[in-house]
Parts: sequence; structure tokens; C-alpha cells
Amino acid sequence: MSPSTEHPYAVRAALCLVLAGVCAALHIWKLPPALPALQEQFQLDLVESGFLLSIVQLGGMTLGLLVGLIAERIGLRRSMMTGLAILAAASAAGAHFGTAAMILLFRAIEGCGFLMVVMPAPALIRRLVPPASLSRLMSLWSCYMPIGTVLILAGGAWLLTLGDWRWLWTLLGALTFAMLLLTWALVPADPPAAAAHGGNASGQPPALRLVRLTLGSRGVWMIALIFGVYAAQWITVIGFLPTIYAAGGVAGTTAGLLTALVAGANIIGNLLAGRLLHQGLPAQRLIMAGFITMIVCAFAAFGAGLPTAAQFAAILVFSAVGGLIPATLFVLAIALAPTPQATSTTIGWMQQCSSLGQFTGPPVVAWVVNLAGGWQWTWLATGAYALAGIALVLAIGRPAQGDGQRA
Repeated sequence: MSPSTEHPYAVRAALCLVLAGVCAALHIWKLPPALPALQEQFQLDLVESGFLLSIVQLGGMTLGLLVGLIAERIGLRRSMMTGLAILAAASAAGAHFGTAAMILLFRAIEGCGFLMVVMPAPALIRRLVPPASLSRLMSLWSCYMPIGTVLILAGGAWLLTLGDWRWLWTLLGALTFAMLLLTWALVPADPPAAAAHGGNASGQPPALRLVRLTLGSRGVWMIALIFGVYAAQWITVIGFLPTIYAAGGVAGTTAGLLTALVAGANIIGNLLAGRLLHQGLPAQRLIMAGFITMIVCAFAAFGAGLPTAAQFAAILVFSAVGGLIPATLFVLAIALAPTPQATSTTIGWMQQCSSLGQFTGPPVVAWVVNLAGGWQWTWLATGAYALAGIALVLAIGRPAQGDGQRA
């Protein structure tokens, strides 16, 4: 299919891919609303609960690059459909096993399914849509995680009033299967060459060479590490907000809604980044603005002793302006991938570094909070990640600006 000649159909298919990403994100964030019930049923302590929360990142930490490579070898659409099938099956199976160990196992499997959905999507969008629409559609794609977060944080507690956590797991499994059918119907099949055995018949580089191209690119390393330090901050603040609210006496339902509102604010920055990139604003400048704002807002929220309303406003801005970063990085990933065939492995490496940041960020901040005896020094930990991000942006230098504008 030619994007230039079938643009409306291509945009519809690209929007379907965004919905698939949102559906996958629901599985990542479905655990927090159900965690109290799981803790009670399986008598989980805090350490076990934390491991249950983080196990879904295991696949991303260890298999991101490999899954990106597999997606290129088997075909991008085929990879997404396989990932959706894995998510649907693992969620449904997890609902029917009565031990914490089996839930852990299926959460890890869900993490692998999530990767197979999100890794190929940017390359698929690039293949589907004309260059003039790419930055805006990529900014929309970058919203898949905050949209999924908002939906499940806001709706998860309500859904759990209609049934237990097993019902939620089964419902999401059915929803994901429906998303699989929609993807099959709306997204064009992979070109025959995309599934050629071994990749050689398609002209794709052999697997080892593709990995070397990806990991040998300085630009790929920079954007992957930037994604990692960004994700460490965002996931930490969003993840600990309910705990912070609880310490301040805010009720559980209200805390969930406030947390969902903060997560949803991230969508604003993602969409704004797409518009600004389309207008030619340098990518480096957008990322720098995001990190600087996150430093200032984290200090205002945690270290300045402001009233509660002002603290909440600061966290909203933290999430909203921080959203400039992931959208810009997805566009840069397409621009800086060593070859078009390396787009999925580039996204895979970004996701691997992001998962590492999400896995390590909360414990680091929790350690700082324990040392300080309160949340007042949280901004130092998140600020250190932001300063590292600024240094990495400066290390990319001028190519980031040029590539961001061309993207």
C-alpha cells in the first residue's frame, strides 16, 4: 500500500496501532488497582508486592533488542498480532490459577507480549503514513502509555466493584482478543519480503549485523539512555503518588482519580511535541525544556514546602511538560535508526533502557526517602536523573536538532 495514494486508509490503520498500544498498556497498569485484593488473598508482604509490580518489566529489561529483532524477521504486523495474542492468553490464564507464583509467571509472559506489540508499531506507522504526517502520528503513538494508565487507574477501581481481580484479568483478555481481530482487519499485511526466511531474500541485513548496526550507533545509545532517565522519573512520581496522597490523608478513590489526572496530563506534552516538531522546532530544545521543567516542578512539589494545591499543580506540570520528551524521542528514533530495517531494534533498545529506568527508579527514590525520613528530598533523586538526561542531550549535539527537524 502506498501512503501517498491511500492516505485516509493509512491513517485509519495507524490509529488502530495506537489503540493496540493503549490496549497493551492496560495490562501493564492493571495490577495497581487490584494489588490490595491480591495482597489479602495471597498474604503478600511489601517486597513480594513490589516484585509483583515490577516483574512485568523483566521482559523489557532483558529482551527489548531481541524482540525488536524478531519483529523485523517475522514481519511487523505479524509481531503485533502475536503480542496481542500472548497478552490475551496470559491474562485469561492468569485469572484461572490460584497461586502467587503462577500470577508472577503470567505477568512476566505479559511483559513479553507487551514488547511484541509496542516494538514494531513505530516502524509500521512509518511504513503506513506519508512523511508529512509522521511527526504528528508518532506524537499520538507516544501517548499510548499515559492513555492506558489513565483508563485503568480511573476505571480499574470501579471495575473491581463489579467483580474480583480475576474478572478484570478475564475482561482485559477478551478486550485484547477483540483488538487482535481489529488489527487483523485494518492493518495491511506485511510485504512478502518482510517475512522472508533468514531475511536475506528480502535484502535485510543478517541478524547479527542488525544488532551491531543498532548498538554501534552513538545516536541510538543517546536516545535510549535519555528514555531511560525520563522513564525513571515519571514512573517513580506516578507510582508513589497514591502513597503520598495516603500519607496526607487523601481517600483511596480520590487518590486514584488524582493520580490518573496527573498521568493524563502527560498526553498534553506528547501531542504538543508532535505539533512543534512538525513546525520545525529543534528536537534537542524540546527535550531540554522537558527535563528543566521536571527539575523545577519536582522541587516545587516536594522540596519547597508549598500548599497542597500548589504541589498538585506542580506535579501536573511535571507530567504535562515532561510529555515533550517521549514523543520527541520516538521521532528521533526513526530519524537516527542506522537503517530503516533497524527501526524496530532501535525502538527495542529504547524500550530496554526505559524498562531499566522504570525498574530502578522507584527503589532509588524510596532509598532517598528512607534516608531523609520523608518525601522532601525526592526532587534531588528525580533531579539527578533529569540532569543526566540534559547531559545526554548535549552529548547528541547538533545532529539531534537536524534529525529532529527532518523527522
